[in-house]
Amino acid sequence: MKQIKTLFLLMSLLGLISCQDTVTIADTNAEFEKRNWSYSQKISIPVKIEATDISYNLYLNLRHSAGYKYSNIFIIIHIIGPDGKKVTERREFKLALADGEWLGSGSGNMYSYQIKFKENYKFPVKGTYIFELEQNMRDNPLDHVSDVGIRVEKAL
Repeated sequence: MKQIKTLFLLMSLLGLISCQDTVTIADTNAEFEKRNWSYSQKISIPVKIEATDISYNLYLNLRHSAGYKYSNIFIIIHIIGPDGKKVTERREFKLALADGEWLGSGSGNMYSYQIKFKENYKFPVKGTYIFELEQNMRDNPLDHVSDVGIRVEKAL
């Protein structure tokens, strides 16, 4: 009986250790007051990168309510390096299927997304990078967007 308890304890500890998130460098969101994201609200997220010899995966974090009226969202992403160099790209993120079914995970009437936008990306220099996000849709403000952010993790 003692061996079974010991085995159970060891398996539990291994489970806890394997569940730890050791690859996440940053996972930060900014919330919008009244769930409205205007053109003038550029979200700025600093991320410290200490290794340039490894690859990273970059994700957009997004949450919106069921009242969001589009099946996609266009976002301009600026990545400003510690050396001041800026890379800008406009990206479209698909949020729903053609039949209107949301692709995000739902809780109540809120839908959450972590959408990869760069895979196996290598930062050119060490230091703090600033990720700036701005909405690029027709509506200003863009209603029913609760928060947006960035997740950076080491690629495995």
